[in-house]
Amino acid sequence: MSRVAGGWIRSRNVVWILAFSSLAVAALILFVFRRDLDKAHVALVFLLVVLASSASGGRVLGVAIALTAFLLFDWFFLPPYNTLLVRNPLDWVVLVAFLITSFVAAELLYRARAERAAVERAEALREADKLKDALLASLSHDLRTPLTTIKALAHELQPLGDERTLIIEEQADRLNRLVTDLLDVARLDGGALPLDIQVNAADDLLGAVGQHVSGRPDRNRLNVALDDPAALSLGRFDFVHSLRILTNLVDNALKYAPVDTPVEVTGGLDNGEIVFRVADRGAGIPATERDRLFTPFYRASGRVPDAGSVGLGLSIARRLAEAQRGTLGYSDRPGGGSVFELRLPAADTSP
Repeated sequence: MSRVAGGWIRSRNVVWILAFSSLAVAALILFVFRRDLDKAHVALVFLLVVLASSASGGRVLGVAIALTAFLLFDWFFLPPYNTLLVRNPLDWVVLVAFLITSFVAAELLYRARAERAAVERAEALREADKLKDALLASLSHDLRTPLTTIKALAHELQPLGDERTLIIEEQADRLNRLVTDLLDVARLDGGALPLDIQVNAADDLLGAVGQHVSGRPDRNRLNVALDDPAALSLGRFDFVHSLRILTNLVDNALKYAPVDTPVEVTGGLDNGEIVFRVADRGAGIPATERDRLFTPFYRASGRVPDAGSVGLGLSIARRLAEAQRGTLGYSDRPGGGSVFELRLPAADTSP
C-alpha cells in the first residue's frame, strides 16, 4: 500500500515540475520577443499552459499555474517592467480578464475530466455487471447436469440400504435450489426472466400452496383460507412465479416460527388488487433490520445460520412480485409475529 502511495506522489510531483517548467520556458521565449509581441499574445500563450496543466494535473495545479502566470505577466510584460505596479489602468483589465479566464478554463476542464471519468467508470461497472450475469447464468446452467446425475445415482443406490444416499440426495436438492436462485438472479438482472401472465383464481394458488406442504411432517401447522369463500377472486399474474413467492414465505414461516404455532395463508380481493398474506407467530423482524429484509444475502441477526440457504429467497420473491407489477411487503402481526403481504393486479371481471 505504501509503495502505491509513494508511486502516486512521485507521479504527481513529476507533473507539477513539468507544468512549472513549461510555464518558465514559455515565459522565457515570450520575454525574448517581448518588444514584438502584444499583450494578447502573452495572455494566449499563458492560457494554453494553464489549460495543459489542468488537463494533466487537475484543478489545483491549473489554479497554481494561473496565479504564477498572472504574476509573470505583470512582472515581465506590463510596464513598468520588473515590478508588480501597473501604470495603465486598462492593463488591470487585461490582467483580471486573464486571471478569470484561466480560473474558469481550469474549472471547466476539471469538470469535463471528472464527468468523463465518471462515465468511463459507469460503463466499466455496466460491463462488469453484464459479465457477472453471464457468468452466473453459465455456471448455474452447467452445474445442473452434474447435480441431476448425482441425485439420480443416489436414488438408485437407496435400495442397497445405505443411509448416506439420502443425505447425498438431500444435499443435491439444496445445491439445486441454490443454483436455481443464482440463475434467477442473473435472469432478473438481465431482464430475461420469462413471465406467463394469465387470469388465475386465488383459491387455485392457495390450493397449490397447500399441496406444496402436503408431504411435510408439520403440514398440519398450515391453515389456508380465502378471505371470502363466496367471492370469486381473480388476478392477473404468473401462476408459477407467484406460487414460488408464497411457498418461499411459507417455508420460512414453518422453519423459523415456534413449532407449536400455526402459519396462516389467506387470499382475496382488496382495493382492486388480489392480496395474499402469510402470517406467523415467530419473533418478527427487528425494526433496525427491515430496510435490509429484501436485500440479497440478508440474514436476521441472532438467528442460527441455515446451511441450506444463502439469503436470496426474499430478495428474489420481491423482484418476482415487481416483475408482475405487484408488491411484496412486511409488517408486524398484532399480538406478535410477522405478516408478509403479496399484492398482485386483480383481473377485470366487468362485462
